[in-house]
Formats: sequence, structure tokens, C-alpha cells
Amino acid sequence: MIFFKKKTVTLSDLIPKGYVDIHSHLLPGIDDGSKNIYQTTKLVKMLNEIGVEHFITTPHVMDDVWPNTTDRINNKLIETANLLKTFKINFSSFSAAAEYMIDDLFLKRLQKNDLLTIGEDYLLVEMSTFNPPINILEIIFEMKLAGYKPILAHPERYGYYFNKYKMYNDLKKAGCFFQVNLLSLTDYYGAQVQDTAFKLLSDNLIDFTGTDAHNERQINKLKDLIPNKEVNQIEKCLSANSIFCTS
Repeated sequence: MIFFKKKTVTLSDLIPKGYVDIHSHLLPGIDDGSKNIYQTTKLVKMLNEIGVEHFITTPHVMDDVWPNTTDRINNKLIETANLLKTFKINFSSFSAAAEYMIDDLFLKRLQKNDLLTIGEDYLLVEMSTFNPPINILEIIFEMKLAGYKPILAHPERYGYYFNKYKMYNDLKKAGCFFQVNLLSLTDYYGAQVQDTAFKLLSDNLIDFTGTDAHNERQINKLKDLIPNKEVNQIEKCLSANSIFCTS
């Protein structure tokens, strides 16, 4: 008898119950994510339905666009968490860090040690999708010197590295962790991003995962069929997030 391997799997079926999502935009009215508390409650419910129980939401911090301060994020977190409890929304934990654009504002806050971390010392950072910082390896060194463990958000989305793949290895050697967007495993960002995501998984360069959820459409996309490859690596990286479980 010949058994045929399925060509596709449902992405959301791979998400383990009790999943810790370390990248999302659920604090209302603070960046390009949730617009209000009502949308936040809907997004949390939708994510919970596919297995997310622990939320470490990460609003953008970006000079001249979303220059969110540590106090503003913390205050918005308290307000949001209290309202979610009032509305009896189901979750095991709800906390906040930030997704820091590597720009002048970030470098100033790094010098002041004014940064919100995932866990004790992991720092979620992103780069411009147009041009990388010229001295990115030096900046990673500075983060590590300050006692942080940098996690680069969605490395598969930086198109300028598609033809400079060696740079991914250089970033890893410098001590940078990689977090792949689950959406990148679908065709949400396009074929090149999807292909790069799977190649990074195949090369064992991905450490963590995140939904990067901003809205309902993106969460629904997490229920898509994806190519049935690197499933063991995907599951390994999904499970790796459990080190950030706080309860």
C-alpha cells in the first residue's frame, strides 16, 4: 500500500494549547494595531480560540511615528488588562513589552536603559523594511553589552537580505535571536517572504515565533493551509516560546 504525504497542513493546528505569543499589537490606540478596547477583546478571543493563552503584546516604538514611552505602555497595559478581566475575556496572562525600531530614539533609550523586555532580558527589535542600519552588528554588540538578548522580529521580511543571505548568519553569530512571523508561513506577505521563512527554518536559524497580530484579517489568515514542510522545526520554535510563560 502506498501512503501519500499531505502537501499542506493547517497552520493553526500546529499552535500548541497554552501557546505564549511574544509579538502582537493588542494595546488599543497606541500604534497601528487594535483601534479600541472592543477590537482588543475580539482579537484576544480569536487568538485564544487557536491556542494562545499567554499574551506578551508588543506595541511599536518608533521615532516620529509611535514614540511610545515606557510609562505610556505600562499605563495602557494596566488599563487594558483590567478591562479584559471586567469583560471576562479568557487568558492565562497578559503583559506587555515593546517592538523597538532600531533608530535614534532606540539608541537613546538603550543608553538610558529605558527599555521594556520580554522576560527578564530579551529585547524585541525591528529594522526598517527599506534599509538596514549601517552598523547593525555594532548595535547588536551594544545591546548585548548592556545586558540584553536581542530578538530580531520577522527577519524573513527584510528584502535587502534576500540576495545577501550570509547576513542572516552574521547576525546570528553576533548573538541575535530570530523570531519568525507565523503569517510569513502563509502567503500573506508574498512568495519571497514565505520562501525565506521556510529557508531560515530549514537552516535552523529561527528561535522563536509570534503572530504579529494587528487585526482580525491577520488572525483569520493563521487558519490557512501552508506547505507541509519543516513542520518539526515550526513546532520546535512554537514550543520554544514557553520559556517566557509567567504563570
